[in-house]
Amino acid sequence: MHEACGVFGVYAPGEDIARLVFFALFALQHRGQESAGIATGDGERIQVYANMGLVSQVFNEASLTNLVGHIGIGHNRYSTTGSSQKCNVQPIIVGQGADMIAIAHNGNIINAKLLQDELTGQGFTFNTSSDTEVIANLILSSTEKSWVNRIRYAMHRLQGVYSLTIMTRDCLFGVRDHLGVRPLSLGTINGGWVIASETCALDHIGAKFSREIEPGEILVINASGLKSYHDPGDHRSLCIFEFIYFARPDSVMNGRLLYFARQTMGEILAQEHPVDADLVMGVPDSATAAALGYSSYSHIPLCEGLLKNRYVGRTFIEPDQRIRSLGVKLKFNPLPQVLSGKRVVVVDDSIVRGTTTPQVVKMLRKAGAKEIHMRICAPPIRYPCFFGVDMATRWELIAAQKSIPEICEYIGADSLGYMSVPGLIKAVNLPRDNFCLACFTGDYSIPVQLEMMDKLSLENGAATEYRSPYGISA
Repeated sequence: MHEACGVFGVYAPGEDIARLVFFALFALQHRGQESAGIATGDGERIQVYANMGLVSQVFNEASLTNLVGHIGIGHNRYSTTGSSQKCNVQPIIVGQGADMIAIAHNGNIINAKLLQDELTGQGFTFNTSSDTEVIANLILSSTEKSWVNRIRYAMHRLQGVYSLTIMTRDCLFGVRDHLGVRPLSLGTINGGWVIASETCALDHIGAKFSREIEPGEILVINASGLKSYHDPGDHRSLCIFEFIYFARPDSVMNGRLLYFARQTMGEILAQEHPVDADLVMGVPDSATAAALGYSSYSHIPLCEGLLKNRYVGRTFIEPDQRIRSLGVKLKFNPLPQVLSGKRVVVVDDSIVRGTTTPQVVKMLRKAGAKEIHMRICAPPIRYPCFFGVDMATRWELIAAQKSIPEICEYIGADSLGYMSVPGLIKAVNLPRDNFCLACFTGDYSIPVQLEMMDKLSLENGAATEYRSPYGISA
């Protein structure tokens, strides 16, 4: 399962805007590793620099020095609509003159193709195959006079999920959809304002967390200060996987430090699925806190049975067939001296397709583990996500095709225990109605038509090497 995107925005006259955005994106790198970009504005013009790759690969001193201004937005991308290619890097700039905006998007618009067809009929052109450009052109298509009303018009036309940072030449906007599926937070820095997908980005740049941006809220930040325009929805639907896996454990959501939430998940897993064992280990890094919780409650000693190579995938050099065939061994290395002859509880965040877990189990057995008992923080994932997570189709989801005993046999474990939905809600310690649980239950917050959900539905006719005509190009 791949992460959602990361977005950031800052309005802070007198600060080194490009550098602030750079380090914030560095903190949000876990949310998307395909491309990165920064746009800045100085009141006169908007400029952008974006490219394929990690934040550290895209930017250097020269590119940051050329990005000047007192407003900036940034983006880390994992593609959910539109392929992973250069034309789809964000932020994107759309419009001309006073109507020019830059936009960065975390989410997925399920009626993007219908809106694109409508906008094309009105004379709008598209240079990307991303739903982000659909959002931008929808805003520009409004006949309303103020930017707030133009954004509000788009919000009422969009079906799906979005947390946005948008900038004009002199104004920064933060926008969150009416269900609040993807997170978005507000902070302060030296008299200025910052907006980020997660609070960990605020910590990294020395900003102070103020509050979460509410579902259905439009924040406007300019020389006059901050104003909020709120159009709340009927209910909230934050993605539960932000708590399980997506967000960093040092981020705070809904008032809860995610590290403690994940530790509690491990404790409840130990209550729901106890087993006699010698050691508890987490699959690094996302299950580390949960493994600590399982160990604490069960009084089974905690160990590091796998070490992770954190630099796997951080190069553009393709591995040869011999290296590629190593598969998960390239990412993890077991410790036979720790595991040999031991009954081991292995805590992991989720099982999606069931491709990685069997390799992990096989690796641990080869390292000498006597028994392997898998414990999973997420309930069985039986339904795909259409709201900003590139997860899998339903026929690819192993829990949609096999029973739990069949999955246990397939992955080669001695036992398998999934967290229950009630147990998960107890762990996050927030009302069940606050969350989207559709990947477990099939109960989607927004009606979904499968024919609208092709990731590449906007691909036809899109450019493959788009270069912005405004300021700095990718």
